[in-house]
Amino acid sequence: MDITQLNTLTTQVLWAAFILAALFGAIAQRTHFCTMGAVSDILNMGDWTRMRMWGMAIGVAMIGFYGMAAAGLIDPSKTLYASNRFIWLSALVGGGMFGFGMVLASGCGSKTLVRIGGGSLKSLVVFVVMGVAAFATLKGITAVLRVATVDRVAIDFSSNAALSNWAAAVSGWSPAVAGLVIALVLGGGLIVWALAGPDFRRPDNLLAGLGIGAVIAGMWWVSGHLGYVAEHPDTLQEAFLATNSGRMEALSFVSPVAYTVDWFMFFSDKAKLLTIGIVSVFGVVVGSALYALLSRSFRWEGFRDAEDTGNHLVGAVLMGVGGVAAMGCTVGQGLSGISTLSATSFVAVAAIVAGCVAGVRYQVWRLERSV
Repeated sequence: MDITQLNTLTTQVLWAAFILAALFGAIAQRTHFCTMGAVSDILNMGDWTRMRMWGMAIGVAMIGFYGMAAAGLIDPSKTLYASNRFIWLSALVGGGMFGFGMVLASGCGSKTLVRIGGGSLKSLVVFVVMGVAAFATLKGITAVLRVATVDRVAIDFSSNAALSNWAAAVSGWSPAVAGLVIALVLGGGLIVWALAGPDFRRPDNLLAGLGIGAVIAGMWWVSGHLGYVAEHPDTLQEAFLATNSGRMEALSFVSPVAYTVDWFMFFSDKAKLLTIGIVSVFGVVVGSALYALLSRSFRWEGFRDAEDTGNHLVGAVLMGVGGVAAMGCTVGQGLSGISTLSATSFVAVAAIVAGCVAGVRYQVWRLERSV
């Protein structure tokens, strides 16, 4: 493959990622797919509908990922989440911060982008502040603190810290086959649980669960198969085109938001290239905006008062710092990461949910005190 062919393939990868992200944005805007909303619905109304959406999406993404792995289309050991280090403390602390922060900021990273597409100016502020906080935690002042504290605590394994590898060691199967078996049992169980809800089997709910899960699986195919080059002409090594990490990636909306802010700030720097993460950020906003305009649900929205502004600013910082520490958000870890059966992802998701519960309880407590 020569440079011209490589550039053409890179363009195809970026367009494919943008289209899939736009589908994500449109589906989320139509169906109100939201992890924070799902937790809030359960706590405040006892309604599990949106949580069933999330469960189905996880199941579909998990089965899709390991179905492709078993077919030899992608390699599970080369994802962003594949590591011998089980960074449980980073996932626990970062996930908790992110979960609490997304309540204060009226939604997680993906919901922030969806709300921007729907006309929310305060979500635009959250986007910028979260991006700056995330970049500082990747490479700046809070990165020094992260590396010196939570990142030091980990459990090192001889192979990838994932349920598929642990099952493979016991069963003698390959990690891909073991992962597919777990995905069919666990992911299939989540799909069955979602469908068992008496009020769940409606078009929008099915669209959210099946559509979002399929988008995540599609992103794994784009990054890990379409964008995979066995021998890059410049380095003569394998490469995953247009990724920030140099590894296989799917959707995530914390670090990519940071890289998007960086791309805007240093646009004239020829070294700043578009990546899957950056175009995914644009894609979600565009998809959400298109649906909002077509459905006439687009509405400008600003901050209510100074207290509302402060809550969103604090929430944005917590999401930026916590999301990087946990290596992802409700989509990055809650869908993309957990679809790979990464042990760290399971801890991060549990911590995000716990942080969200604490955040909702805190908001209720504040409202009760103000009455």
